[in-house]
Amino acid sequence: MVHSALRSKRGIGEGPVAGAAHVPAASVLFASLLASLPIISNNGWFPDFGFLTLIGWRLLRSDPFPAWWAAPLGFWNDLVTGSPIGFSVTVWSAALLALDLGDRRTLFRDYWVEWALAVVLVLTNEWAQLQVAAWMGAALPFFTLLPPVLISAASFPLFAFVIARLDHWRLGQQ
Repeated sequence: MVHSALRSKRGIGEGPVAGAAHVPAASVLFASLLASLPIISNNGWFPDFGFLTLIGWRLLRSDPFPAWWAAPLGFWNDLVTGSPIGFSVTVWSAALLALDLGDRRTLFRDYWVEWALAVVLVLTNEWAQLQVAAWMGAALPFFTLLPPVLISAASFPLFAFVIARLDHWRLGQQ
């Protein structure tokens, strides 16, 4: 009984996929590329997919990448989305540092708390975009934040599910 409980359930050749350490960063880079889809609109109603994926990975696991990885990932997002260079670097780094600080201060976290954290971080990201646009002379009304924040809040469970499945595949736990 004890031997069967301690024995590994994995067979030969099973385990993490090759390059498993790079899958989280690659998924964030790919999600940032979704902004280049040919969607035409007068204002940005779609969420920042790269930021949602980054938050999803960070809330699922804290070990895939350290907080400093937000800088190169944010730089890539700035290049792809056309944001001012350094915007995503700053916001993403602040978000990962805030999540690290939150991990040290909280004793437990459940799904609803993670969802609320994601919505607050997305709201902060969208508000910062609105402020940068105002500084650059393109002041927009505050209610233009509502569509991307609501769509992000509604789609975060889907992002979290896809990231969890991707993590299971990455670690070979299918």
